Amino acid sequence: MSMAAKQARGKKANDAIFATNSRAQEAARTYGKENVLIGTVGSILDENGDIVFLKVVEDEFRNLPRNEYIAYAPIEGLPEFIEACKQECFSESRPNAYIEGIATTGGTGGIHHLVHNYTEIGDKVITADWHWGAYKQICADNGRELVTYPLFDEAFEFNFPALEALTLELAKIQENVLIIINTPGNNPTGFSLCESDWDKVLDMSKNLVANGKNKVIIGIDVAYIDFSGEKEEVRRFFKKFENLPKEILGVACYSISKGFTMYGQRVGCMLGITSDAEVAQEFFDINQMTSRGTWSNINRPAMRTMANIVHDPEKMKQYEEEILGYSKLVEERAAILEEEGKAIGLPMLPYMGGFFVTIPSDAPAEVTEELMKEHVYLIPVSRGIRVAVCSVPKRQITGLAQRIYDAMKRVGQL
Repeated sequence: MSMAAKQARGKKANDAIFATNSRAQEAARTYGKENVLIGTVGSILDENGDIVFLKVVEDEFRNLPRNEYIAYAPIEGLPEFIEACKQECFSESRPNAYIEGIATTGGTGGIHHLVHNYTEIGDKVITADWHWGAYKQICADNGRELVTYPLFDEAFEFNFPALEALTLELAKIQENVLIIINTPGNNPTGFSLCESDWDKVLDMSKNLVANGKNKVIIGIDVAYIDFSGEKEEVRRFFKKFENLPKEILGVACYSISKGFTMYGQRVGCMLGITSDAEVAQEFFDINQMTSRGTWSNINRPAMRTMANIVHDPEKMKQYEEEILGYSKLVEERAAILEEEGKAIGLPMLPYMGGFFVTIPSDAPAEVTEELMKEHVYLIPVSRGIRVAVCSVPKRQITGLAQRIYDAMKRVGQL
């Protein structure tokens, strides 16, 4: 017998990432963490294998006034936090547009609100085939369907024709077309759209809304933006969201989980970018209301911590020095894996930044199970093996490509 409503029956969370991480942690306790390679969860670990908490962030967080830890925050978020998110998300490339912000439970909360408020029950939502698995769960839990296009063409470049074909097909049956693009530093591949790729996406959107029948909402999941290259360079594409038709709404889903190393605090901000004042006000109103109806308000101390740092030049200088150091560390780890993989012919999807590198595979579960025999814990994803280079020390990254290659051979993959 089921007591659940029809739409809830049969739901069950099967999160391979956290399940595999639990096995990895148990192995580390049994055999010693120096003998176990854990490349599972997307958190930065230092070269000693300890989770990173930026010093300037930790100091600010631990020394807040008492009331900042316990008082409620406004539903839409602290005003200083929203402005800090605009500053950090866009930096020198803030679009000349109407921009409204709503605090969310991490970047995930912004994705949820996009699906909930900009599509109808039964609608389809577009993203790439290589995507974070929670997108599908968010859509399904809201009565929507996630549909995908192949991210890469045969040359492993952005497959814009595939996105265009799927978008035009969907526009025939839906007024609103929601496209979620995880860039820069796509999870799980590390791929990023270049500026010419963005030109194609926005030109397509402009041509589509010119018919007077459709509206396009572009959700940009920028969770890994602080680990995807030089700060200003990876943000330049935001300027392209200026002067767009009012039927195109850009929404950056920004998170302080990665850049401010406060993963478990669950704080982010969705930033709506539009040329129309009414659309901006609607964005604020409907997403604030949905926040009230889901989590009410979010973590005040984390918001205050981030805002205090961003609005203090000296603290901001310390922050940027720290984050740059760890960003370079992640890049160095990825480079070791790439170089060693290339030398032995290990296939690898294009990596440009972010926390993860992915090796394509037709049998990812079998390969990762084989690697676990050697106390190597990686994540099987659809058609690939995800390596969290953010969390694996360089001494363990060295030689990992060979270990993956050998495991793939043993299970008949190479």
